[in-house]
Amino acid sequence: MRENPDSPLSILFICTHNRCRSILSEAISNQLGEGRLVAYSAGSQPAGQVHPLTIKYLEEKGYSTKGLRSQSWDEFESVKPDIIVTVCDNAANEVCPVWFDKGIKLHWGLPDPSKLEGDEETQRSAFFSVINTIEKRCRQLLSLEINRFDKVELSRKLAQLVSE
Repeated sequence: MRENPDSPLSILFICTHNRCRSILSEAISNQLGEGRLVAYSAGSQPAGQVHPLTIKYLEEKGYSTKGLRSQSWDEFESVKPDIIVTVCDNAANEVCPVWFDKGIKLHWGLPDPSKLEGDEETQRSAFFSVINTIEKRCRQLLSLEINRFDKVELSRKLAQLVSE
């Protein structure tokens, strides 16, 4: 499936505004991937800034936030990611750029903790719940022998991560 099986797996996480869930996914995947994954995040209509609680709770959980920013998916045409993961339902239903056709498309459908209103503990709990889900899926992804599967089989295996 991949041109160079020894190169890190590249993943582009997409969320419409690229300010919370896709940013969380990028930071967590890069750190847990320890060089086996190279993760990016982008949006179809980027907000232009990362939600402040995204940064706060990533740092609280020990994740690096260096270089995280809200950006357009147009910036990633030259990256040609192996996997494109939508993390919000809106992004999953959007018409994606044609260059996404080369990668495996996957939907992780995460709730948006940045939209939850409530006290600090309620917000913290919502963010940590989403972070825990991303961590679980990322660890499952890392446990797969990616280069063992053709594109169709890998797509099926990746889709199973969401249902487990």
